[in-house]
Amino acid sequence: MANDKYWFSAAIARQALAALDGGAASVDISVDLNLSSGTFTLGDDALILDADQRLTRSELREIEAKERGIFLLADSQLELLEVRDEGYYKLVPTDLAPVLEISGVKMHISKGINPFESAGQMAAQVVKKGDRVLDTCSGLGYAASAALTLGAREVVSVELSSKVMALREKNPWSQRIFGDNIQLVHGDIDEYIRDLPAESFDAVIHDPPRLSLAGELYGESFYREIYRVLKKRGALFHYTGNPHLLRRGTSFIDHAAQRLRDVGFTRVVKVVELMGVTARK
Repeated sequence: MANDKYWFSAAIARQALAALDGGAASVDISVDLNLSSGTFTLGDDALILDADQRLTRSELREIEAKERGIFLLADSQLELLEVRDEGYYKLVPTDLAPVLEISGVKMHISKGINPFESAGQMAAQVVKKGDRVLDTCSGLGYAASAALTLGAREVVSVELSSKVMALREKNPWSQRIFGDNIQLVHGDIDEYIRDLPAESFDAVIHDPPRLSLAGELYGESFYREIYRVLKKRGALFHYTGNPHLLRRGTSFIDHAAQRLRDVGFTRVVKVVELMGVTARK
């Protein structure tokens, strides 16, 4: 496998260590977080990745000790993919695509589902071939990537955090967003959206941080801006989560749905399995 970058989780390091302990000459593993797999040579008590790069037994043990971490090996430098600055940002391994975690809170649906797949399901609720799509809170870019795969002609994807943007540049599952037909914006969507032309998008994917971190993105003022930038018959998917019951018999999703109706959206429908709603203009 020709590659100058390699990604490792504790589970992959454990596989390599087991093969070393067993005296194997090679091991079949994924070195891109489950996007593909390959066969790598074992020798001199190390995992040999290419002519210039290898991981020693002690380095593999270092990786194995970080059960909830992801390491990148590039230019013979081993880096743990996390940022500790005004919060704790990290990539957390799953059986498939990594999850973004901020100060202990996962930013994706990941329980029982590949987070890349769940983002794709969100996008599929509203994106059609030829659509111009606004992705309000990009994160690792999984929803934007899915929109491109669904045939969007253009995606405008907005992310506030420079730390998140730095992590996704090093995430192999995010690489589709660094290609054609996508505009990556570093900015505050609550401000950025107010300068966008009216009726300029066919679909909006709105997957904001939790309410306690970005309450303004769940309010009528912001919902009114989404409504304004959507074309007639445009579609919105809004991930809300369901952080708490507000009163007996009602939920956070119900209240968000009502606020969407109040600003003019019709056909507001709960999508329980994705913890969100779809709405039409």
